[in-house]
Amino acid sequence: MKHILFVDSLEKLVIKKDSSLMLALTLKKMGFEVYLLFEKNLFFTNKVEEKLRLFEFTGHFADGSYYIERFTVGNLKNLTLNEGDILHMRIDPPFDTRYLRYLWILGAFERRGIKVFNSSKGILNFNEKLTAYELDQSHSSFIGTDNDGFVEFIENRQREGIKDFIFKPLDLYQGLGIDKISFENINQIKEIFNRKVIDLKGPIVVQPFDEMIIRGEIRSLFVKGRELGSILKVPPKNKYLANIAQGASYSECQLGEDTRAICEKLTKKLMVEGIYFVAFDIIGNCISEVNITCPGLVVEVSEACRKNLAEEMVNELWV
Repeated sequence: MKHILFVDSLEKLVIKKDSSLMLALTLKKMGFEVYLLFEKNLFFTNKVEEKLRLFEFTGHFADGSYYIERFTVGNLKNLTLNEGDILHMRIDPPFDTRYLRYLWILGAFERRGIKVFNSSKGILNFNEKLTAYELDQSHSSFIGTDNDGFVEFIENRQREGIKDFIFKPLDLYQGLGIDKISFENINQIKEIFNRKVIDLKGPIVVQPFDEMIIRGEIRSLFVKGRELGSILKVPPKNKYLANIAQGASYSECQLGEDTRAICEKLTKKLMVEGIYFVAFDIIGNCISEVNITCPGLVVEVSEACRKNLAEEMVNELWV
């Protein structure tokens, strides 16, 4: 059984804290046959004897840490994928046409008996934001382009005393494209809404701004319905984005029992669709995102919890 990690080029990754490279190093250390498959090298052919261009690698973690100190791509190997091999989908969003094409190709591999983790069908069927918004424990949300529907949503929230809103894309990541909007009149916010729809080329998400974000957002990692570990990400002073890539600090935290039960229930539902690795984002008591495309922050959560969570994932799934 081979493990092949389908990843972005190293130039796109922050190697020191990349979850995919951490998983690759951990699998190799545990004795598995592991290779990297870069974005430019993915192809599918109906001639099964043809071989993919896979890469060996070397590297190690910093002493006493789960941050990666060194990572080097090694020899090229031309190998066929065999039934039972595992292909890890580790390409970062955005979930655009390019991403969709990759999922179609991975789906063809799955029908040949290759295991894709998380499954291409599961990623196709469950948008990371909408999956969260369908839960009762989520923020009041508008998703769409309809001007009248948007105005009705805003006016209803105004009657509840809400003045500040978050506008964000449905398919980006790491806080990209998110804006906090405070407005004086309905015409002003309609103009902002219409401009955002044009800029993002389609439906957008609008939600009341949750001041709990100032206290932090939880990232919680789950594998096969079990919590591996959680951290609280706190935005920099006078900021509202709790993304580590944009300067948030982090520390270990514990999920409340009610929140953990909700996450466990959803992860067990997603397992039926071939989704075994899920990262939740939680603000206050509301689940704001269900990350399934390329769940990250494994290095940071491992660092905060003082244990290699990639190793725990491997033990849970393949040992």
